[in-house]
Amino acid sequence: MNFSLFDILTLFGALGFFIYGMKIMSESIQRVAGSRMREILSSMTSNRFKGVLTGFLITSIVQSSSATTVLVVSFVNAGLLSLIEAIGVIMGANIGTTITAWLISIIGFKVKISAYALPIIAIGFPLIFFNRDKLKSWGEVLIGFALLFLGLEFLKDSVPDLQSNPEILIFLSKYTDLGFLSTLIFVIIGTLITVVVQSSSASMALTLVMANNGWIPFELAAAMVLGENIGTTITANLAAMIANYHAKRAALAHLIFNVFGVFWIIALLHPVLLMISSFMTSMGNGDPFTNPESIPISLSVFHSAFNITNTLLLVWFCPFIAKVAIRLIRTREEDITELKYINVGMLSTAELSIEQANKEIVRFAEMTQEMSDLFKKLLEASKAKKQRKLMKKVIKYEELTDTLEDEISKYLFQISSDKSLSVEGSEKVAILLSTSNELERIGDIFYQMSKDIDAKMEKGLAFTDKQLSNLYSMIEHVDTALDIMVKNIAAFPNGGDYENALKVEKKINSLRDKLRKEQVNGTDKKASNKVTNSLYKDLYHLCEKLGDHIISISEDIVVVKEGVSKTSVKEPI
Repeated sequence: MNFSLFDILTLFGALGFFIYGMKIMSESIQRVAGSRMREILSSMTSNRFKGVLTGFLITSIVQSSSATTVLVVSFVNAGLLSLIEAIGVIMGANIGTTITAWLISIIGFKVKISAYALPIIAIGFPLIFFNRDKLKSWGEVLIGFALLFLGLEFLKDSVPDLQSNPEILIFLSKYTDLGFLSTLIFVIIGTLITVVVQSSSASMALTLVMANNGWIPFELAAAMVLGENIGTTITANLAAMIANYHAKRAALAHLIFNVFGVFWIIALLHPVLLMISSFMTSMGNGDPFTNPESIPISLSVFHSAFNITNTLLLVWFCPFIAKVAIRLIRTREEDITELKYINVGMLSTAELSIEQANKEIVRFAEMTQEMSDLFKKLLEASKAKKQRKLMKKVIKYEELTDTLEDEISKYLFQISSDKSLSVEGSEKVAILLSTSNELERIGDIFYQMSKDIDAKMEKGLAFTDKQLSNLYSMIEHVDTALDIMVKNIAAFPNGGDYENALKVEKKINSLRDKLRKEQVNGTDKKASNKVTNSLYKDLYHLCEKLGDHIISISEDIVVVKEGVSKTSVKEPI
């Protein structure tokens, strides 16, 4: 039999068709489920057994354990799941991914689903032209489902007829009678195929087709399935390579869980397969060792039994797996200053990406509070050595805020380019972009104020007791405003406390007016130095500018959500 280059390309094209259908269906289901999926995962904060169930349900819905794992990694980054809880969800995802094998085994081989593919596309195609995002996504779900099974049909037709042309099996026959070594070789083959096609579902489909056509025996097909369980962890680990240590640990835990499971099942593989053979024979489905047509269902039974048993065994060891992952992926000193919750280049769903960006912005906002604390310490500092040490910290924070603003903006622009992003999502991105920009300006003002204090000390100048008292009062109001602002950002997009934010901003404006009036009238008789007076004036004016930027953030985040009429108290900057 001549298997030409054209036939090879046809085979790869059929595989690509299958993967593309899986991708379209998986991504569109994620968009349909979007916020619900986020709510389900967010609720998993205490019980690892519920986490297993959650991982199973989500993977059963989106038909991709890789998608669920990347989601879980993202949630660990976003602080919504601990590492131990994430491991439970990942275990459930491993069980959920077996649903694909059952779909392919029962529907793909028993029912001529490809005959219904075009009518399914005919139903789904008009939906993608609707303005409503949900209807568009449902249209894509139907089209993806049809393409997936069309791809499977093409895959079955593209695989060479090995029963009529046994000579093609010559190169494989060298590795089928090596005993335990053959099992290891086919585990590696299954792993490599999954790594190459980046989909355990696609490699499982390929294995089922090969076994169904008599290409490989039942025991080696089972070995390939085990390899696919290892290969499916690669997607999350590749994504985590450019991510922070939280993501790396969650991805590594997935790898540890699957590799350990493969190790123990290999030792018991032959008796387990004999049990499955006995079960299949008793059910009247034929012996998979002698009947290739019974292999797809038998492999699905093996796949499900292995993943369920492995989860039941290892779910008790989640804390231990987490400790191993933490021991292997240690926290570096530079991780403290890098992005903590988002990873540029590793996007999941748009909804989740916005959640992660907001978590990072909350952290950004908390840094402005730390800058305020540093400013107060500078105001109190009387020794040059302490002042220089504090100023170094201020400079470091100012550089960090610039970096955060730049990286957060890049990430948000990346989200905004996602075609699946809804109108509501676009509005959220615009608000977060504005918030990040305002926070960077707040950081710049604290830096400028700290430089003013530094210059004052360099020149040996000193504020009067009254001036210091007034500045402390002003910064106290700013701190209150910052505290409300951080809480409002953390609550986004679910509203917040705009009323108190507005009250504090009015207090800042009122105090600024009072201090300006006192200075004009010269009520502080001790303040005779013009340079000191000028610095004092700059500082309370800069505090007022801080208030403007802070209230601007609350206006965008709270008022836009609640539809409250905006009573702006800001002045031109």
